[in-house]
Amino acid sequence: MKIAVLANGAWDIGWGSRVLKEVDYLIGADGGANQAFLSGRLPDLLIGDMDSVTPEILKQCKNAGCVIQRFPCEKNETDLELALIVAEEQARLVGERVIWLYGATGKRIDHFMGNIALMLAYARKGYQIRLVDPEHESWILQSREGIKGSLGQEISLIALSEKAVVSTQGLYYPLKNGVLLQDSPRGISNVFVDDEAVIEVHSGWVLVVLLKCETRPGME
Repeated sequence: MKIAVLANGAWDIGWGSRVLKEVDYLIGADGGANQAFLSGRLPDLLIGDMDSVTPEILKQCKNAGCVIQRFPCEKNETDLELALIVAEEQARLVGERVIWLYGATGKRIDHFMGNIALMLAYARKGYQIRLVDPEHESWILQSREGIKGSLGQEISLIALSEKAVVSTQGLYYPLKNGVLLQDSPRGISNVFVDDEAVIEVHSGWVLVVLLKCETRPGME
């Protein structure tokens, strides 16, 4: 079961209409419902203080039987934080450990940094938040994973802990028990030399950013 949260960040309507077709249970974080509507779908559940969703789309959600959870504007949690709490509950019910997150990049850098913090919080609880937009797919890794890609495709590994010890296979710049530091960009812009790379995080927490881009010149 594919459970997804749609936030109120940057949104591509055409791309969104395609990815939302694959979602089984969609949670709109306040203005995320606007994005869903523009891409031809309404959320199954809408949550937040309702200061960003338009009155017209809020009415559409009510008429369609969408579950609506309204919170006061003055609260400790962000709308996305509230949405992820519900997503975790749904994931637990069906035994799912992956939650997809859309509309959580662009617009405001403070919100984006807060979203990375939430991804780390859920990784520590054993859930993987897959943050996806038209140009990137990002997630936090603390184990070994084979990642599909294409020759010349770029991938970045960013330490979220003070340091991370990492080994890689199938990348142009290999690591063998290499140390990535939180205050150094050493793991930025590595490149696939095959159609799969293996990343193993021996210790620490690493943010994986897979770029959806064309083959890099000179790597063919």
